Amino acid sequence: MLWSMFWVNFLGTIYGYIWYGKQLEFTAQKLSFAYLPFVPDSPTASLFFIGTLVYLLVDSYKGTQNPKTSWFRGFVEVFGVITSFKYGIWAVSMIWAAAYQGDGVSWQDWMLTISHLGMAAEAILYVSLYTYRKGAILAVASWAFANDYMDYGVGVFPWLPKSLWDELPGVAAFTIALSIISIIVSILLMKARINLQKQQV
Repeated sequence: MLWSMFWVNFLGTIYGYIWYGKQLEFTAQKLSFAYLPFVPDSPTASLFFIGTLVYLLVDSYKGTQNPKTSWFRGFVEVFGVITSFKYGIWAVSMIWAAAYQGDGVSWQDWMLTISHLGMAAEAILYVSLYTYRKGAILAVASWAFANDYMDYGVGVFPWLPKSLWDELPGVAAFTIALSIISIIVSILLMKARINLQKQQV
């Protein structure tokens, strides 16, 4: 299961960065090279989830029941949780908001819908095996809001269908709300994990 998810996310991450290729090029040439880390939202989310899977695979090969915690591992885990949940829901919402506005729905839209719903779901799949704590959540929350500012304050948000261009303020508000919800989800998952560990002792 872990290896299957690893390869699905690995291939999806490569596809995601390719999908953002033109926007990355535009950002580097027309805006600033320094803005590039804020451009590819979904593939960066899946990249960090791959990092989480690597930790879990190492634990499984070692037969580790209670893996050693570290701030860096916790940061990787909760980055994957918050951003995968957030952008999984965000991408699906944008696809179908555009469809509601009259855009056609292609096979690629269905593929992206299924894959991004999978992103959101997989973020909570291994709740009992995560190790992250409050400090890591705070760090990733800061990144999430900084990314929202860069997206809608500076203008490096993922390119939207034309039908949603006049809805940009609403899209920005929705994205920020998703950041808040995703952070709350990560906190609830942490509390659920801690309670589960206490019951097992």
